[in-house]
Amino acid sequence: MKSFEALYAEYYNKVYCFLFRLCDDGDLAEDLTQETFLQAYTSFHRFRGECELFTWLASIGKHVYFKYLKKNKLDLDSANLELVVNTYCEGCIDPEEHMRRKDVEEAVREIIDGIPKKYRDVILLRIYAELSFSQIALVLKISENSAKVIYFRAKKMLMEVLTHEFEM
Repeated sequence: MKSFEALYAEYYNKVYCFLFRLCDDGDLAEDLTQETFLQAYTSFHRFRGECELFTWLASIGKHVYFKYLKKNKLDLDSANLELVVNTYCEGCIDPEEHMRRKDVEEAVREIIDGIPKKYRDVILLRIYAELSFSQIALVLKISENSAKVIYFRAKKMLMEVLTHEFEM
């Protein structure tokens, strides 16, 4: 029990930040974090140490988040896509740029909807959980090289569509 309390104290903020970046809602992130640690506690005996603890917790958190989306009949449109939009529209200030930003955000949501689950999972774990490719490989039970290829293909698809739609 004490070791799990130490794990909770050490990883709570990191898990919360990961989930907050996914949902962009502090209260929801808090609830999802609590559910993540509850599930981790009940299945701690199954943790084999094949990956880092945060990698394991992020995997649980991702599943908790997807379960929440499914239960509430939401999809990844409700996921926080601000990171992608911010990267594409750095420095957007005036009203015209604000509208452009909204257009990019809508396009990103449509693209994410069209990406197969394996691409979506890798993108979420790489961008939001900031996991290395080796950690992603362990979570998704794929090779590290596959994780890299999937990530770069998804990123390329996203950027090609954005460039085609928004470059003059």
